[in-house]
Amino acid sequence: MMTPLSESTRKSAEYFSKASEVIPGGVTANIKYFDPHPLIMEKGKGSKLYDVDGNEYIDYLLCYGALILGHGHKQVFEAVTKQMIEYGTTIFGTPHKLETTMAEKLIELYPSIEMVRYTNSGLEATLLAIRTAVAFTGKSKIAKFEGHYHGGYDQVLVSVNPDMELAGDQTEPRAIGESRGLPDYYLENTIVLPFNDLESTEKILRAHADELACTILEPIQSGFIPADQEFMDGLRKITAELGILLIFDEVKTGFRLSLGGAQEIYGITPDITALGKVLGGGFPVGAVGGKKEIMMITSARDGRDILTAGMDNSNKQEPLYHSGTYNGHPLIVAAGLATINELEKEGTMDELFAITYALREQLERAYKEHGIIMQTIGEGSIFNIVIAEGPIKNYRDLEKANLQLRKEIDYKLLELGIYTKPLNRYSMSIVHTEEDIERTVKAHKDAIRRVLNK
Repeated sequence: MMTPLSESTRKSAEYFSKASEVIPGGVTANIKYFDPHPLIMEKGKGSKLYDVDGNEYIDYLLCYGALILGHGHKQVFEAVTKQMIEYGTTIFGTPHKLETTMAEKLIELYPSIEMVRYTNSGLEATLLAIRTAVAFTGKSKIAKFEGHYHGGYDQVLVSVNPDMELAGDQTEPRAIGESRGLPDYYLENTIVLPFNDLESTEKILRAHADELACTILEPIQSGFIPADQEFMDGLRKITAELGILLIFDEVKTGFRLSLGGAQEIYGITPDITALGKVLGGGFPVGAVGGKKEIMMITSARDGRDILTAGMDNSNKQEPLYHSGTYNGHPLIVAAGLATINELEKEGTMDELFAITYALREQLERAYKEHGIIMQTIGEGSIFNIVIAEGPIKNYRDLEKANLQLRKEIDYKLLELGIYTKPLNRYSMSIVHTEEDIERTVKAHKDAIRRVLNK
């Protein structure tokens, strides 16, 4: 059996050892692993998680931000149950009314969105967004920013966490693969840009303008490093001038900075938007929205169906193929609509942001009291703890941070009942309470003392 994190997590260690016999590495997604073993959860309720050992945690991971209403929210459960009971099935496998209802809601909330297509994850959403951009422009290369994550597929699994010794000059980053098995084609056709450096970004975009279909970015890198307003304004202007479609990956930021995402905060209208996480109310979901003239290229009405080979497909255009049995799943759309309905209630978002900033301020004060230079970085209801001086503007600036100290504190916090994966950002929910905040701040103080006095 693997050595447990502590005596109080012995069952987690045992379950992880058992899982490792039938699941490679013991987890079904690499991001879920941390040394010496992840905690195996058994139950969730409100702002809390409970592991197989019976330990209670205040949850700040919240399924990497997806659970903005917390665990087991009544309205989400009722919406999903009602959908099954009233309509007699878990899924139709056909178009249904809620798809249109959700599309209309997204069009209302996101000025950049005129039409919508659904996917099964944020990864699939960014993949479809890029495919749409390539098809619309007729150009094959894409540009992405160093340190930005858009999903675990070949085209964008480039320079997410690159080794600085290999990554090249900061003003002209080199494309570095993040996984074994990536074809050289994608490294050669993915241009890497420096985030929050408008001058260098413009230079690279102009040099490759004739071959770039799109530029994709997280407006808030990793969910917590915000783009400068000047950078965003300039990027929108340059991409529009050069005919390069601008894609906002708002999988993390959609509904967490505002109901209209980061684009509402920045006042920027991207050409295409990818959404996920919060949109599903805790279920797997993705959506792509954008300008009508761009989105119509995904229409099945004028395309040749590749699954009806041998039938009469004369006079049909080569399609931009997009499909998926579970796209627009009625239970998921019902959960998402219930989530948005809760967030739209008067004062809900303001209260969420207020409790987030209260926690941030108290944590900064607690670290300062112990002589640790720390800043919380983020926007809206998401932030991260960075133990470093000076501005943090991009991936390379994070090199300044004392990650070892942060990690040691995070492991102590797990023992004290505060949950997020070590080094991960904090996501808040509408069910976190003042009592949760008090307990969290106290745990941080205790963790700091234990680490400094070890």
